[in-house]
Amino acid sequence: MPFNDRFLELTPRFRRLSWWQITLLVLTVVACLIGGSLAGTLWYVSQDLPTLESLPQHQPNLVSRVYADDRRVVGQFFVERRILAPLSDVPQSLIQAVIAVEDARFFDHPGMDFIGIMRAIWTNLRRGGKVEGASTITQQLARSLFLTPERTYGRKFRELILAYKMELILTKEEILEMYLNQIYFGQGAYGVAAAALTYFGKQLSELNLAEAGFLAGLPKSPNSYSPYRNPDRARRRQEHVLGRLQQAGFITPEEHQEALDQPLSFLEPASEKVAPYFVEHVRQRLMSMYGETMVYKGGLEVLTTLNVDMQIVAEQALRKGLHELDKRQGWRGPIGKEDPAALAGLTAIETDKALEVGDILQGVVTQVARTHATVRVRSIEGRLDFEDMAWARRRLHGPDPSKDYTVLASLRDLVHPGDVIEVAVKRVDPEMVHFRLEQTPAVEGALVAIDPRTGEIRAMVGGYDFERSEYNRAVVARRQAGSAFKPIVYATALNEGLSPATLVADAPVVYEQEDPDKTWKPENYEQRFFGYISLREALIHSRNLATVRLVERIGIPSVIEFAHTLGIASPLNKDLSLALGSSSVSLLELVSSYGVLANQGVRVEPYSIAMVKDAGGDLLEQHSFEPRTVVARETAYLITNMLEDVIQRGTGQRANVINRTIAGKTGTTNNFTDAWFIGYTPNLAVGVWVGFDHVRSLGETESGAHAALPIWIDFMREALAQLPDRPFEIPENILFARVDPRTGLLASGQSDQGTVEIFARGTEPTRPAPPRTDPAAFYKVDVMPDDSVNQSMSVE
Repeated sequence: MPFNDRFLELTPRFRRLSWWQITLLVLTVVACLIGGSLAGTLWYVSQDLPTLESLPQHQPNLVSRVYADDRRVVGQFFVERRILAPLSDVPQSLIQAVIAVEDARFFDHPGMDFIGIMRAIWTNLRRGGKVEGASTITQQLARSLFLTPERTYGRKFRELILAYKMELILTKEEILEMYLNQIYFGQGAYGVAAAALTYFGKQLSELNLAEAGFLAGLPKSPNSYSPYRNPDRARRRQEHVLGRLQQAGFITPEEHQEALDQPLSFLEPASEKVAPYFVEHVRQRLMSMYGETMVYKGGLEVLTTLNVDMQIVAEQALRKGLHELDKRQGWRGPIGKEDPAALAGLTAIETDKALEVGDILQGVVTQVARTHATVRVRSIEGRLDFEDMAWARRRLHGPDPSKDYTVLASLRDLVHPGDVIEVAVKRVDPEMVHFRLEQTPAVEGALVAIDPRTGEIRAMVGGYDFERSEYNRAVVARRQAGSAFKPIVYATALNEGLSPATLVADAPVVYEQEDPDKTWKPENYEQRFFGYISLREALIHSRNLATVRLVERIGIPSVIEFAHTLGIASPLNKDLSLALGSSSVSLLELVSSYGVLANQGVRVEPYSIAMVKDAGGDLLEQHSFEPRTVVARETAYLITNMLEDVIQRGTGQRANVINRTIAGKTGTTNNFTDAWFIGYTPNLAVGVWVGFDHVRSLGETESGAHAALPIWIDFMREALAQLPDRPFEIPENILFARVDPRTGLLASGQSDQGTVEIFARGTEPTRPAPPRTDPAAFYKVDVMPDDSVNQSMSVE
């Protein structure tokens, strides 16, 4: 039959179909087309989706935390600041608050909430904009783990597919736990545990309902609801969360009202860092041991040796000492200039309550009167009396504070209207703020404190300001030690069998150098010579000439070997300048070597990390305590006793104000470029270095006793308050004998010139001193009698 005839035969059948049958047929065809399109779309967008087989074992990026010895957190390393918390540790109130505000039907849907989607569409259409979202907790987790934040339909389809697949693999509790640990809460905090610490300084178990309501409201828009940027919006968001909690039946109206009435106390958003140089020292150590991924993403728990109280005191002492030194050097002048005419029309306002005594701020001089200057800081005008800027009369105009300065005749010439200067808040009165002139020190310094019994680094400051310079001058910098190296020289001599009573010539000497046209002529600080003196007196008063002759006697190799035994690893000069500390060493090295003497000759390596655990709590590392006896107890005690005299009547006498058993030594290099003080008690060894990064003079008279020792005293006065007062233990083989200071031999029974000296058994003098003769004859001989020399003297 022809086609046309067949078509005509079928046409009446179509005409006999009712309208609803035709409609159903059309809808079926459309549904098939839509279903096919959706299937094709889903197939297309799912081609590049990640596999979820390993999702149950997902390990998010975790923050590695550094703890002080009392478990206080002092540092964190992270890509995302996150602390993993199991669901069992999260308060029920916080879980309920998150569910109530983010996904009330969380436990009822399969990852995508169709009812919620329809409700959101209806609400948004009714209100003429997007006022309600429909992303479930599972969708948000999928987006955070696998997708970008772009707003496209393709991403939304992927999000729905991933959410559905995740619901097939994980339980609701597992999804909720991952969500609470993954989502961003603002201020660099990822996860609820980090958020609780960041905003409230609390563990999760310490959160109350009001705080839980606040935290639950943050993930939607952490910046918009930040209590630091938008406190009013943050408050309204918290009220919304608490309202949803009540609507969901999680809390009663009474609990709702009580939470609304409870004030929230937030931590400062940028709290001051504790021990930044120490934490960076620890970070470098961890990086070398575990690598970058483990340190920044692995959630390490690092217990260190740091004592926070000592560290705070150390930072304060160093900053105070550097400010005082900087003022002695002189004022470098204003740090900028502003137009006085632009300031003339400004009026002062009420005292800003944020200003606190001791704050150092920049201000602008607006007026100079007969007895004071008026300074504007922020929006406040305060008074700067001339007496509070008198130190600036010494005006620097070059890098050398000993030469490049002038002394101004009048304090009124110091500042002028428009000068930008630094001031510190001296006093805040109801009607006036009083300032004093300050300036940020250009000089640098470092301090390190070690427990000599264990090697624990208790405090470390590597510079004036970590933000200004991360260079750690306590560990990395190597500078000439000057006289601070001398105890190592004298300890070597004692180790070689000499005694504190051994005589050495403090007399002029000239040494030829490799260049025949050059000679080396060491001199004493006082530009005087003191003849034959005992090793004790030579060390107490830091006699250069006597020390050089002592090294010449005992040998340079012996000193170098002994220094290495004590822990000095830096290269040492192999010439007689070694005696005067010409070699460059680190502060940590020097303090550690003194620590051996404090610990009765027992060396323990200084260390900063006591224990490291991984995120699961498994022990990765624990410090092994390995003490080694490297110096005889008698030698350690003899040099310690001599260094006690340095404090009692030598260059370190200022330290007597501490009223403790202390041994120590100052150090000063040529032209006053470096100032040191290293001192110790039986339970704490501390060193201070002061100097410029680019070597130049600190100024005339800025010796170790003047520039470094005051910092050491300020620190030790506070640090020793938490430690018992213990004397240095006297070994059994230490003997006491009265000797003649002229010869180092036994004093006669009738002598009223004898002094009590200590000796290691076997080194004490056995012969009496010869009868006293004309003192002038003492300086007319080059060599003492043979029997005296062999027992107790050095020769020229």
